[in-house]
Amino acid sequence: MLARVASSRLAEFQADRDAAFTAATQHASFNPIRLFQIKWATEIEIERRPGLAARYRAALDGANTFDRDDPRWRTAMDECMAVRDEARAAVTGD
Repeated sequence: MLARVASSRLAEFQADRDAAFTAATQHASFNPIRLFQIKWATEIEIERRPGLAARYRAALDGANTFDRDDPRWRTAMDECMAVRDEARAAVTGD
């Protein structure tokens, strides 16, 4: 699915996957793999929903444009978190 909605991020996905499996092996824990799955399911959920992806990109643009002292920066950051929370809830059922 990632290849379909955000193919430019496949290398990042693979690097994260490799790091998660290495950490899981080193710590004898499935937690790094679980966190990897949630992260990337959230990313895919954002990208597969055009309205959500547009909101996220607009918020990121604001967060990267405004100075941290500008109240619009906090608004943009809050919107980024709201989009991620919405996407994460959709994939985890929370």
